[in-house]
Amino acid sequence: MKKNFEVLLLESRKKVIAAINLVSASLDGLEVYDPGKSYSPKELEPYDALSDRFIRAIETSIKFFKTYEYYLFSENSISYRDLLLKMEKHSVISKVGIWVDMRDVRNRVVHEYLPDQVKDMYALIFGEFYSELRLVKQSILAINIV
Repeated sequence: MKKNFEVLLLESRKKVIAAINLVSASLDGLEVYDPGKSYSPKELEPYDALSDRFIRAIETSIKFFKTYEYYLFSENSISYRDLLLKMEKHSVISKVGIWVDMRDVRNRVVHEYLPDQVKDMYALIFGEFYSELRLVKQSILAINIV
């Protein structure tokens, strides 16, 4: 049974790495979002791509966390917060609060907001959230899956 979870964990890790690499590619050379600018649909495409890639990175990371948790403990947490607490304890993430905020922004990205709110969401993705995703990438690469 453990062998099956090793395969799942390895596949899940590949997906997280690929998703985070796509976020990185989207951020590379992308200008900070300007709420005062009237963007054309073509100019908005890189921001839309970043939003989609950010959402995918969060979702694949959460799936990895769940698989890793089951691999370690043969059980799953009842709540999202409990899952995050275990990942923090095992140094997969830096802080539970960041992931709660990341999931909140992931939920809000799909809705229309005022330009200043959109700017704030992108500022988080460009800054603190991207730093956290890079840390998660490093952390999961360091996990020895035998």
